[in-house]
Amino acid sequence: MLLNRTSAIATLLIFALNRGACSAQREPPDDPKLRKLIGQLEPLHKRLGEPQPGDWLDQHKEAGQTFTEYLQCKPVTPQGKRRVLYIQPLGNFTDSQRKIVTLTADFLERYYQRPVKVRDDLPLSIIPASARRQHPSWGMDQILSTHVLDKVMKPRLPPDAAAMIAFTASDLWPGEGWNFVFGQASLENRVGVWSIYRNGNPDKGPEEYRLCLRRTLKVAAHESGHMFSIPHCTAYECCMCGGNSLEESDRQPLEVCPECCAKICWATKCDPKKRFAELAEFFREQKLEAEEKFYRDSIEAVM
Repeated sequence: MLLNRTSAIATLLIFALNRGACSAQREPPDDPKLRKLIGQLEPLHKRLGEPQPGDWLDQHKEAGQTFTEYLQCKPVTPQGKRRVLYIQPLGNFTDSQRKIVTLTADFLERYYQRPVKVRDDLPLSIIPASARRQHPSWGMDQILSTHVLDKVMKPRLPPDAAAMIAFTASDLWPGEGWNFVFGQASLENRVGVWSIYRNGNPDKGPEEYRLCLRRTLKVAAHESGHMFSIPHCTAYECCMCGGNSLEESDRQPLEVCPECCAKICWATKCDPKKRFAELAEFFREQKLEAEEKFYRDSIEAVM
């Protein structure tokens, strides 16, 4: 998600740098099975209505992207030698936060049908004073997301990595003129950093824990989609919709729409039914009933 630099938006959702533009359009490969999948899943989804004042699409005009347009763009995909997703914990975590990081790795493995490896922790002491600040109005400690991408993640990227993402419980800010971001990623360099700082306190009880987990999974699904060339969705209520605030993000589903689902299945060459079944089981285990029902319904839709 690439945002224009503006201080008017106080609560910015995740954004990605260097997403890249489509190359010269070409005739896309036909995939009748995935085109059929789009039609099978369409009844389970809602079309996107008019944006509310202050919403992402109220302030950012975006064209969206169909499945056909995705194929024309020669997208980055987690295939070949670069097929492993790496999670890099950065800094300290409470036991509940650590559990959420571990579960997010499990979720991403099922979501992209690719191996996910969690690396040994890196201490926050590797972030120099020049890449830290106290927020000038709110007072919390923050670390510079661009430093994490360029100086921490990029030099450590394994050769078999489709992408490597740092997870931190510290608040992030991307530079002058910004208050904070939930995360940032670089398509060009295949690295990202996400923060769970603003996702809620999972130590406050079961409901707050599940809220923090759901928000973190949504961040993971959304930002990983950007890293594999999927831009914001403008057609459906979809996990790939842009957002200007935590409130707007909470209104959006954890699931992707039919078009974005077809993009994921094409990028990973996975069996949609197997993917749905593994995700349904994940959400059953985490007692996220609405999400479990959606994936059970998706299985029925493609039977």
